[in-house]
Amino acid sequence: MNIIRFTRQALPAAVIAALLAVPLQVHAAGQSTGDSGQQTPPSKAASQRSNTATTLDQVVVTGSANVGGVKQMDASYSITSLSSYDIKDLAPHSTADLLRAVPTLWVEASGGQTGANVFVRGFPGAGDARFVTTELNGSPLYGASGLSFMSTPGLFRIDDSVKRVEVLRGGPSPIFASGQPGATVNFIQKDGTDTPDGAGSIGVSVGTKGYRRVDLYWGGEIAQDWYLAGGGFARKGDGVHDAQFDINRGGQFEAILTHTFANDNGSFAFYARHTNDDNAFLTSVPMVSINGELHRMDQFDPRSDTLLSKDMQHTVMQTTPGNPPGGMNVNLARGRGINLSVYGSKFHLNFGDGWTVSNHANFVGGDVPTVALFNGNTPPQTMSAYIDAAVARANGDPDVVAAAGIATGGSAAFTHGGGAVNPDQLVLETGLWAVDKHIRSFTDEVRLSKELFDGNTLTFGGYYANYGTRDRWDLGNNILTTLQNNARLIDVTLDNGVAVSHDGFSGPSTYAFAEAWGGRNLAGYISDSWVTGPWRLDLGVRYERQRAKGHSANSTAVDLDGNAATLYNNGASVLDGTYKYFSENNSHVSWTAGANYSFTDHMSAFVRVNSGQLFPMFDDIQGGTPSVQTVKQYELGFKSENRYYSAYLTAFYNKFDNLPFQAFVERDGKLVNVTLAGGSKAKGLGFDFTLRPIENFNIHFTGDYLDGEYTNYGDFSGNQVERQPKFQYRMTPSWLIPTQWGMARIFATYTHVGRRYGNINNDQILPAYHTFDVGAELAVGEHWDFRLNGTNITNTLALTEGNNRAALGGSAGGNIIYGRSIFGRTWKLSAKYSF
Repeated sequence: MNIIRFTRQALPAAVIAALLAVPLQVHAAGQSTGDSGQQTPPSKAASQRSNTATTLDQVVVTGSANVGGVKQMDASYSITSLSSYDIKDLAPHSTADLLRAVPTLWVEASGGQTGANVFVRGFPGAGDARFVTTELNGSPLYGASGLSFMSTPGLFRIDDSVKRVEVLRGGPSPIFASGQPGATVNFIQKDGTDTPDGAGSIGVSVGTKGYRRVDLYWGGEIAQDWYLAGGGFARKGDGVHDAQFDINRGGQFEAILTHTFANDNGSFAFYARHTNDDNAFLTSVPMVSINGELHRMDQFDPRSDTLLSKDMQHTVMQTTPGNPPGGMNVNLARGRGINLSVYGSKFHLNFGDGWTVSNHANFVGGDVPTVALFNGNTPPQTMSAYIDAAVARANGDPDVVAAAGIATGGSAAFTHGGGAVNPDQLVLETGLWAVDKHIRSFTDEVRLSKELFDGNTLTFGGYYANYGTRDRWDLGNNILTTLQNNARLIDVTLDNGVAVSHDGFSGPSTYAFAEAWGGRNLAGYISDSWVTGPWRLDLGVRYERQRAKGHSANSTAVDLDGNAATLYNNGASVLDGTYKYFSENNSHVSWTAGANYSFTDHMSAFVRVNSGQLFPMFDDIQGGTPSVQTVKQYELGFKSENRYYSAYLTAFYNKFDNLPFQAFVERDGKLVNVTLAGGSKAKGLGFDFTLRPIENFNIHFTGDYLDGEYTNYGDFSGNQVERQPKFQYRMTPSWLIPTQWGMARIFATYTHVGRRYGNINNDQILPAYHTFDVGAELAVGEHWDFRLNGTNITNTLALTEGNNRAALGGSAGGNIIYGRSIFGRTWKLSAKYSF
């Protein structure tokens, strides 16, 4: 154990020392001079890293009617392509965290591996990723935009099988695949065809607080025109927050089998992936805000501390009436993990005379649970104040007085291990929510294209999705704990025998819910693209129908054990055996038109307009907001690059109608599902610059300005769209140093995030902040690669979100607020051997 601890501390220092020792004699041509005076060509590793600096010549396939794709420079829409090297430089904590590098996206990834909130271009929402569709090889991982307690980025885990990720915003996205009007995130796998002789890698990573991970990958030709690729990962560890149990524990395995047709006439492939990954979910915690400055409350540090602990990892939640009540085992280590299988295929064939056909299909099925702590809006208080309030509450309830008489005081003891709790100890109540969710999804998209004449291609397409979910929710379930890192459960008993909390639980489920749904979408579209001289024109129209059917269980409030003197299970919400049934049919026409004009081979501009929609998801229908959301988007873009710079600018304007708002808020100690409807509008500018003033040195600058507000939203009209900053940017200088033995590279990132509002009231202010990240890479020869990444090295305390469960606004009390902080200082060191 001491050796492991020493290694984690010493290795970062060793890598930095090696970098400082590297000869800094760099020639303008990117070559180094050895002892003999002969120039040594830059290594393969150095060339690969240098090429990532220029991306506008990258061919992208997402959003293109042409299966072969289109160069970013020629695309009439806003799209970002990140290579596998870009992904490693970013060292994302999660799939969603990777998206922070994409202009006009705002990501709140402080919940851990999953449970992130992703927002697009001022598209409004209260959380999750409603306007983000995650795809694998062009197929959506779920047939709808998302579900309550599930966002599609959380269905994917990044590993070394990813060749690149393409992120399309707006543009022609309302026409193709699932018709997502916001952002489409398409992960494209390596398939072995680029390495006919076979190539692979083995990687090992260690990091802050016990992080350990192993990655494997191999791909190659197994017979003539047949290729196999596959790999996966296994990991465990706490990351930044030490919960006394593994916050992240699990792994993944995938494989893809590809066959290419003769004469480059196409290919087909089958792939499979299984992920079993438990990821504890980190939510808001209390802290102090004074004049916009954030401070820890007592000794609890939101950057690295967590209420999660061994003391509460395994509990039994009372769910059904009886003496004793029936219970359900709960394990907080499950968090928002996944146990998910994906099976898919992709097919492309050129069959002469300008005809091509393609098909992308997949099936996804498995479990997507949520087991986590969710705060209310009551600030922490001393143990003695909590007991005084419990006495008053018990004496104010006639049923409790009739059962046990009047109380004059009480005592508190730790649930596990016993011992009295100090009366001055700060304590708080936090909801232990449990959601079991089993999902299934099948999607299939087929395209048939014909080149009508030179430069003009007409495409017909069809899309089918069949998807569903089975859920059981138990929300509320307050537990009473100390306010400290790795909190302890507390049992409180009054002097008249009344049990305020038992086994740590101080309240029952206040929102018991179950549902089962099935949905089906069928769409057809037509798209035409025409290249004539410097112009590339395209337009498309799509008609789609959605049918959703389901039912949800009704609930009633009962005393689980029939004893008024056990306060912790009085007024519990339980299913009553009756159901509500739903059936919803919707249809919509979406369209887009765009034009790209090439001034030169290295400079172009585009204009785009589209009209898209988002069908209501199951919980919208069940919650009473079944309207189809519509959005119109207008885009104007400019792209240019040469030896010294790359520039990518996109101005945008969008307007929403039938916008729903849904959130669980706390009112009078109970959870209430609040829904609203209205509209919004947003305008802004996204930018992506790379400056290359000298050989092997560049500065990458990305970000956006956003001005979004609610319209026709009652008292909230004119308020800034919640959660999203008006201004954010990232600046990353990077220096590559070729050497005789390979190359060294150092880089750093400064991130600025502007002030935001945590709710639609605009009275939860989330202060502006900035962070610093650093990185270093050593490529030794043709086989070894070493990386060191440090994130938030200044250990900045900053909020990504406030408290959504406050009654649509306000703080917990006085200067005390609830919020979710960004991760504190984190280090990760990795070594990879490629063969």
